[in-house]
Amino acid sequence: MHPMLNIAIRAARSAGNLIIRSLQHVEHLEVTTKGRNDFVSDVDRLAEQEIISTIKKAYPDHAILAEESGEAGKNETVWIIDPLDGTTNFLHGFPHYCVSIGIMVKGRIEHGVVYDPLRDELFTATRGAGAQLNDRRLRVTKQKSLENSLVATGFPFKYHQHFPAFSNMVSTIFPQVADLRRGGSAALDLAYVAAGRVDGYWEIGLQKWDLASGILLVEEAGGVVTDFIGGNGYIEHGNIVAGSLGVQQALLDEIKPHLTEELKK
Repeated sequence: MHPMLNIAIRAARSAGNLIIRSLQHVEHLEVTTKGRNDFVSDVDRLAEQEIISTIKKAYPDHAILAEESGEAGKNETVWIIDPLDGTTNFLHGFPHYCVSIGIMVKGRIEHGVVYDPLRDELFTATRGAGAQLNDRRLRVTKQKSLENSLVATGFPFKYHQHFPAFSNMVSTIFPQVADLRRGGSAALDLAYVAAGRVDGYWEIGLQKWDLASGILLVEEAGGVVTDFIGGNGYIEHGNIVAGSLGVQQALLDEIKPHLTEELKK
């Protein structure tokens, strides 16, 4: 295992332990609003500090891009951190959230960790070395079409201007699949694609920390990740379609007719 991945795992587990301990006093947490339907709690901040502290002990010169504290440092290696992906779920006691850490080297994601502390599920990937769940090799499903597939998505709750386009996508896709799922954690959605728990996934307007680790998990599990026009602009623009080869292409085909000019990026 690569040394940086080891540190990422250590950092994710430390943050996860902090999150679990905080479950006993969620009702007493200080919660603030960053934007429309966008919340941050004391736990997000403390978990992020725990992750950054662990990273800096091992790699003091590396740069950081974290959801709560932003950018710090300049280096060809950047640690992209979401300390608690699924904060709204966490605050409501809905058991679906995770810690996400991606490591970008020279503009490319090379290592990724998604840790679900409630289930003690550790998803990891290193470019060229495959993806694992608790040391078990992951592969995306063999599903080749939307028929009988289980597909995940996320509502554009921060970007209401995109809801008409999203609604049209759902209206087109839903009749063709076995069912849709909306879990509320993009990092876990992508990890579930890699693990074969869902066949495909799409979402509008994600941030780098939402998807950095998950995209590598999917790719290393044999899946495909693109933006809405089939390119690789998903990190920059946050619009993503992922899945097994057949399902990803089928989702892309159904999404494209409903794209606004803003989403054609």
